[in-house]
Amino acid sequence: METRSDSKSDPEGLTRAEESRLIQEAQKGDVSAYDVLIRHYYAKLYGLVYNMTSNNEDAEDLLQEIFLKAFKSLPRFKGNSSFYTWLYRIAINRSINFIKRRKKRQTLSLDQVDGAVERDPDYVDLSSRESPFRDMKLTELQEKLNKALMTLSEKHRTVVVLHDIQGIPHEEIARMLKCSQGTVRSRLFYARQRLQVELAEFAP
Repeated sequence: METRSDSKSDPEGLTRAEESRLIQEAQKGDVSAYDVLIRHYYAKLYGLVYNMTSNNEDAEDLLQEIFLKAFKSLPRFKGNSSFYTWLYRIAINRSINFIKRRKKRQTLSLDQVDGAVERDPDYVDLSSRESPFRDMKLTELQEKLNKALMTLSEKHRTVVVLHDIQGIPHEEIARMLKCSQGTVRSRLFYARQRLQVELAEFAP
C-alpha cells in the first residue's frame, strides 16, 4: 500500500460522491480505492502527526500505523461523521497514545529543520492575527515552536496543532475530540498563554 510522502497527493480533489464511492469500495477490500483516499488526506495528516510528535521519522512510522488501523476499521465506518473527521480522530488518538509511551524517555528527540515540514502546506500561517508566532522567521519558528509544543499536555497540544497550525474550525475540532466547542476554546486559550510564555523572547 503506497502511503509515502513522495506519492502523488490530492489528485484534483475529491467530490463527496467520489469519496463515498471510494469508501464503499475500500470497505470491500479494494486497496487501490483506499490508496486514493490516503493520498487525498496525506499532507494534512502528515502535518498533524509531525506537529504532535515533532519528529519526522516518528511521524512517518506513526502514519503507517494510522493508515493500517483505519483500513482495518473501515468496515465499521457507518458515516455518522464525515470520513475526514473519522480519520483525524484515529490519527489524534494514535498520536496521543504514542506521545504517552514516549514520555517514558526523559529526553525527546527533536529533528533539525530538514525541509520535512515544508512539505506540509498547512504548517503555520505566520500572518494569522490569532497566532502568537507572527513575524518570526520560519526556521526559528520550527525549532522553537517544536520545543514549546512539547511543553504542553497532549490535549492542549492537540487543539493548537489542529486550529492554529492546521486551520481547522472549532466546530470540526469539537467533533473530532468529542467535546464541546467551549472546551476547545478554553484549551486553545490556555495553550496559547503557555506558548506565549515559552516564546516570549521571540514575540514582536
